[in-house]
Amino acid sequence: MKDFKLWMITLTIFLIITKMVVTEGQIPTTLDGPFKPVTHRLDPSLRKGSSDLPMDDPRIKRNVTSNFPEQIALAISSPTSVWVSWVTGDAQVGSNLTELDPSSVLSEVWYGKESGKYTSVAKGVSTVYSQLYPFKGLLNYTSGIIHHVRLKGLQPKTKYYYKCGDSSIPAMSGENVFETFPTPSPNSYPHRIAVIGDMGLTSNTTTTIDHLIQNDPSMILMVGDLSYANQYQTTGGKGVPCFSCAFPDAPIRETYQPRWDAWGRFMEPLTSRVPMMVIEGNHEIEPQVSGITFKSYLTRFAVPSAESGSKSNLYYSFNAGGVHFIMLGAYVDYNSTGAQYAWLKNDLDLVDRTVTPWLVAAWHPPWYNSYSSHYQEFECMRQEMEAILYQYGVDIIFSGHVHAYERMNRVYNYTLDPCGPVYIIVGDGGNIEQVVVDFADDPGKCPAAGDNTPEFGGVCHLNFSSGPAKGQFCWNRQPDWSAYRESSFGHGILEVVNSTYALWTWHRNQDVYNEDSHGDQIYIVRQPELCSKTLKPSTPHWERDTSTMNLSATSKKCH
Repeated sequence: MKDFKLWMITLTIFLIITKMVVTEGQIPTTLDGPFKPVTHRLDPSLRKGSSDLPMDDPRIKRNVTSNFPEQIALAISSPTSVWVSWVTGDAQVGSNLTELDPSSVLSEVWYGKESGKYTSVAKGVSTVYSQLYPFKGLLNYTSGIIHHVRLKGLQPKTKYYYKCGDSSIPAMSGENVFETFPTPSPNSYPHRIAVIGDMGLTSNTTTTIDHLIQNDPSMILMVGDLSYANQYQTTGGKGVPCFSCAFPDAPIRETYQPRWDAWGRFMEPLTSRVPMMVIEGNHEIEPQVSGITFKSYLTRFAVPSAESGSKSNLYYSFNAGGVHFIMLGAYVDYNSTGAQYAWLKNDLDLVDRTVTPWLVAAWHPPWYNSYSSHYQEFECMRQEMEAILYQYGVDIIFSGHVHAYERMNRVYNYTLDPCGPVYIIVGDGGNIEQVVVDFADDPGKCPAAGDNTPEFGGVCHLNFSSGPAKGQFCWNRQPDWSAYRESSFGHGILEVVNSTYALWTWHRNQDVYNEDSHGDQIYIVRQPELCSKTLKPSTPHWERDTSTMNLSATSKKCH
């Protein structure tokens, strides 16, 4: 009894100190919400966008020969395994192309716990793909050899040194290094998770990535629209914001696949040491003949679909320490009668919140968005899937697609709800389509119901049935569920402190030279004791972890 009273006194004092730290640091928490909506319009001194990097730019130009690896990238497979991917050989563009033979080059990874000492060797698979446009004036493409190797039996929180390639030629890469994540636990989390979407390959993109690298992430969550290869003009080698303007008579939307290779080279300094977890966006659809879609995306990226019980690389899940991530596909069947929904329910049933307290979901197009761009575009998906995510207590949802930043108050079914997820839009990575500046509630900026039609799925636009927007398609002011919105390029950093608190910071590109400046910052606070009633009855109750809470500082200062 004395021990219990002492524990209660200690906990009370700790929570008081915690609240003082948060208050004195002037970082708000979601417990202070819902917040009055705030809008920061585009700074007139900033550019709305920038040009694509040319193919001979040093950051994307090929700097290896023949069968030496390039475009090296890591991805999480499981808490004890990692995917290593890379590309060898020469991609080809033109007509009458001959695919390379994947069996001509081995897929090997040498790795160990000491630099230069590789005690293990893993072998994997290799493949090639083609993007075909058998129409006059359009060019075909066949890729280099794409390799995927899974390293198994890794130890948690351990640094590994590795080389990849073919030792028999020999054609091995230089040495790279990565560190594994802690074992899933309510007391262990990734150091820092970067969240970014709609990147492209522009001058703004380089600013975003340079800034992100300064913030030292241990993982990247890429929420769709990666290379914008389908926004790059094949003839002339010049990026264009409007494909139909460049090719008014094209029977199919051609993509310039070498931009994928350029994007892989651009990202390699980061992805060769930090796992990048991707989900597809609309710019990854890339339709070609015979109804083939997503060919480049599905071939280039290794994701833990099989490991998470998914039969499609277009949706999957994984654990990173005490966080369970669910990556959903918006451009594949999301109906409640479909395979993805059945997988989602099963995945949620298997989540043990005593082990992974945090539940984070991500997909490309947002459900909650107050910009004119893509307004209510994926309302059908929301109507199919929102209830189950709410029922199972998803904490945070990240999306892109809208080329700006917006953070929502906790919301469910367009109603402020303390148990709803915190939705965040980070579709502001820097692509050529420029930053979005118009809001749906601006006079004359409300789109027509037929304007924002999704590339996949039906149209379920609705007028609001209650509240300040009753009877209207658009609000006449910033919606109550929209807490903060700003038209700027940037990226986000999520730092999970413990099973209750996570610090979210959105970094604007214009702040890259100011270490003490950022766009938006808030502690997202879980309240399982309040919201467990929304979960399924069989879900075990979990308690706050207060053993490691330190909200006054993070492990490394973000810029």
